[in-house]
Amino acid sequence: MMRKFVVTIALASLSFVAFGQVVSLTSTETAKLKSRIKNDEETKKRYQDFEKSALTYLGEQPNPLDTIRTEGLLKGNPKKVKTQAALADMDKMFALALQYRITHDQKYLNKCVEFLLAWAKTNKPNGDPIDDTNLDPAVEAYDLIKQDIPSDHKKQIEQWLSETAWTEINSKRMKAGRATAINNWNAHRLKVVGEIGYALHNQELINWTIENLKSHININLYPDGTSLDFKERDAMHYHIYDLEPMLKLAIIIDRAKGPDFYTYESPKGSSIKKSVEWLFPYIRGEKQHEEYVNTTVKFDRDRAKNNEPGFAPGTMFKPALALPVLRLSVYFDPAQNELLKSVSGNSGSWQNVIEELKHKQ
Repeated sequence: MMRKFVVTIALASLSFVAFGQVVSLTSTETAKLKSRIKNDEETKKRYQDFEKSALTYLGEQPNPLDTIRTEGLLKGNPKKVKTQAALADMDKMFALALQYRITHDQKYLNKCVEFLLAWAKTNKPNGDPIDDTNLDPAVEAYDLIKQDIPSDHKKQIEQWLSETAWTEINSKRMKAGRATAINNWNAHRLKVVGEIGYALHNQELINWTIENLKSHININLYPDGTSLDFKERDAMHYHIYDLEPMLKLAIIIDRAKGPDFYTYESPKGSSIKKSVEWLFPYIRGEKQHEEYVNTTVKFDRDRAKNNEPGFAPGTMFKPALALPVLRLSVYFDPAQNELLKSVSGNSGSWQNVIEELKHKQ
């Protein structure tokens, strides 16, 4: 594949020699999960439901798409409906991979590889980060089982993931002067390239991600905590949609012993931390916001006309919409747990268990 990108910096401070899974769960974290399943009743109950699902997936067949199509399409669009049905494979892959790591039962590994290989052979990257962001569970599944994938299959899967990352980097949507090079699209692009880079142990992709994440924080986020996406869309929804991939990426980088991008401040004084904390008064109910009233984006108005929930101008922001950000930001600031609990109502889930295992000890 022709690569237009040339690495311009050397990140000597980034130790990248021998870490294992930082995108998914490490061996130590998997061992802790197994211990919790055995010794904690609540975790055991949640695992039993997960186990049933994983067992069901053994009897299902992959449903890969040549092209993922979600971005820019209204609810009900046949292409979007078809894509959403196929993307159910993503969570199946991750469940099968995790169940293999928990049980060491070869049948789960074989089935997960079957799903990954089907997508690797069929899916053609198109450089659209809003479509590619859906691949998170597939990358995590690969990261969980990469040491046990047969070499010939592993090569095909890695080629697919690598092509996905490089297609994002070389995409026309990345060119200077395009809004998609600096708005939420770029946040998702960085996350996609970064997670693939760390999963594949590809230093070139990682260097690109580090360099461009710094630029994105400087351009997209403001010192007062607001963001370019909030200004353009007049919606907390898009402020959150921008922060979520940046937080996911910052966690992966931190787990790989890289720079702390949560507190990192750009030359103009913006940071992920400031933009997360800017949300707090709205989450607590101290401030309110009417969504999309002054949006500059036609697609927002189109979704409102299509009667899609939450997109009508004047819809009040609901604190629960911030849960994706809170669940990730507690990794860096455990003090936010109380705010998270106040919004989530202390409701636990199997996904919560997985996320908690990744938290700093």
